[in-house]
Amino acid sequence: MSTTAQNSGTPISLPGQACDCHAHVFGPYNRFPLATERPYDPPVAAKESYLAMLDNAGFARGVLVHGGANGWDHSALLDALRTAPSRLRGIAVPPPNVTDEQLANMNAGGVRGVRFTQVAGPSAARAYDGRLDLAELPNFAPRLRELGWHAQLWANCDIIERNAAMLRSCGVPVVIDHLGYFDVSRGVTDSAFQVVAQLLADGYVWTKLTAFRNSKGLSPYADVQPFHDTLVTANPEQVVWGSDWPFLGMKGEKLPTVPALLQILFQWLPDPGLREQVLSRNPARLYGVP
Repeated sequence: MSTTAQNSGTPISLPGQACDCHAHVFGPYNRFPLATERPYDPPVAAKESYLAMLDNAGFARGVLVHGGANGWDHSALLDALRTAPSRLRGIAVPPPNVTDEQLANMNAGGVRGVRFTQVAGPSAARAYDGRLDLAELPNFAPRLRELGWHAQLWANCDIIERNAAMLRSCGVPVVIDHLGYFDVSRGVTDSAFQVVAQLLADGYVWTKLTAFRNSKGLSPYADVQPFHDTLVTANPEQVVWGSDWPFLGMKGEKLPTVPALLQILFQWLPDPGLREQVLSRNPARLYGVP
């Protein structure tokens, strides 16, 4: 059974059990206040709005990623997971001193991985609550293996290239955000991007096909498609798709919509069988949902 998303009057049908593998919730702030010191100021994106987005787009399932603006406080994430435990899974960002009991409670609540972040940008030089550097992955890896969790990584391609040996040896699945967060001006033959593609082809990593943050232009992000196609071809069994709702930091004409992003995905993945694999079968394996 498929469900339907609509944009500009053109309906598209999502495969059954389709999953949006990357989104965030924030607020309401009287219940879930933001961290006092934080790397960004998010919009209010309460669980009700998130679930409505999934319903309107036609997603049966979703994965929520803890937002750094919440610091170490996972209350908003865990509350959303409790609302729809058979539908949602989560990715946490616990502090380095998190206890085994706390991780076990997160696992019972639907968490299935830990996110590590190391990207260039205005906030990169500061350490904020709610952000784990990639250097913490080797310390977390044994605990992730014990729980059956994976590591999620948001890092620039150059950082992934420098840490490729560690990613191959850490002993847990690694899910790379935003197609590897590359510089489109360097082209698909760039050595750093090729390292990401090779890690994917060799089965050491998964990749989220979230395109818009890599583009130097506007929708439909034509400059990103060659990179997208390279990664899908490298290993179609280990790519998933995420909307990145509510599109933190994107404004004006750069602000996407979920239906528009799905329209682009359907254009880039014209084969229905491949779309079902990316949107349904691969997420079910990765996140352990029916």
